[in-house]
Amino acid sequence: MNLLIFGATGHIGQAITAETLRRGHDVTAVVRDLARLSGAWPKLDVIVGDIAKPNTYSDALRHADAVIVAVSARRDGEPKALARNAGIVLDAAARAGVARLAWVGGAASLEVKPGVRVIDDPNFPAAWRPEAEAQAEALAAFRASKADIDWVYVSPAAVIEDGEHTGNYRVGGDRLLVDAHGKSHISVPDFAAALIDRVEQNDHPRQRITVAY
Repeated sequence: MNLLIFGATGHIGQAITAETLRRGHDVTAVVRDLARLSGAWPKLDVIVGDIAKPNTYSDALRHADAVIVAVSARRDGEPKALARNAGIVLDAAARAGVARLAWVGGAASLEVKPGVRVIDDPNFPAAWRPEAEAQAEALAAFRASKADIDWVYVSPAAVIEDGEHTGNYRVGGDRLLVDAHGKSHISVPDFAAALIDRVEQNDHPRQRITVAY
């Protein structure tokens, strides 16, 4: 597949990019700072662009089978831009005829019981709240979108951290997945693999899912 990736310089984005290349996909990364990816992967094509400005990556979109977005609200300190950018890239990809789009979402909007989300816990860390709320708004933007494209919003487990690539994980919906000990976790490499599996299989179109052990 021809894949276009936003956020390839981030921690999760780097793992996703590595996984796509390992599987033999043709990958183009859209970055604002070319130096941050210079020489990182010889088989990776890199263009300078901004997700908020479709004219900077419109040519690459026309050749893409799928788009993957792994952007963070923290880098620019503009959490509110996340939902707006979700709508921008959805519409731009649909206009270009792209079939699929996968978005790296947040875990805080997952439910721990009906109607109660992770973020609703009064002990939810205040420092995490702006990005968590921004990701929840991005999810709402996806669900409200009329763009003609098969999107999937992929939320990680409550804890996502460096670890092994096991290839084992579970897929859920809007409920936080926990293991037999009540722990919700996944490694970054397994999250990346799970997301690329969804792009390849297109088995959860126009849905929010979560992946965890």
